[in-house]
Amino acid sequence: MKGYGQFCPVAKAAEVFAERWTPLIVRELLAGSAHFNELHRGVPLMSRTLLSQRLKHLEGIGVVKRTLGSRGTKYELTEAGREFGPIVRLLGEWGQRWYRTDYGKDELDVRVLMWDMRRAVRPQAFPSGRVCVQFDFPRMPQAKRRWWLVSDGSEVDLCPTDPGFEVDLYVTTDVKTLTQVVMGDLTLNSALAGGKIELDGTRAFRDSFPQWLGLSQFADIKVAKRAA
Repeated sequence: MKGYGQFCPVAKAAEVFAERWTPLIVRELLAGSAHFNELHRGVPLMSRTLLSQRLKHLEGIGVVKRTLGSRGTKYELTEAGREFGPIVRLLGEWGQRWYRTDYGKDELDVRVLMWDMRRAVRPQAFPSGRVCVQFDFPRMPQAKRRWWLVSDGSEVDLCPTDPGFEVDLYVTTDVKTLTQVVMGDLTLNSALAGGKIELDGTRAFRDSFPQWLGLSQFADIKVAKRAA
């Protein structure tokens, strides 16, 4: 990114943080993504080449550090990078309050939705033992139509292909409806009552789903009333 040519600290910080995709990379790192493929799942429209370049740049200026572990290269924020945390939170709050999505087709991405859901679910709300939940999006292309969340009671994995486990709960819906629920613009109860979300499984799993499904951290923020 070309600099602003100013000594102002706002300009200098913007040279780092305001570059395209960088806030979303920082968001993913703050949310716990630590490996390249995890980061890319959070920004699937960003090319892998550009993501690699951006990570190297952030490492070079001391925002990200890279280490080698048992699972390969690991990325994490430095002290300087973690200080972006409140800024990312405030950006999200502002967007939800003043410029929230209108759920247009160009803003709905089932890959981002499922990746975000994986981080927000509360697996302890389900019956004990391994749990497998299958999400079906009938209107999506075949390659993106089915997703699986698998939990052992403590961690949750997202699988874009059938993991081979017995399915405990089937969830059938569309991307817009589920995104609206996760973002707090549609209650789960109303989506269920209106048939926009259908659950198929034992009563125990169906009853625990509302407690298991986590919402966005910004779901409680109300739309601002704008002046006429």
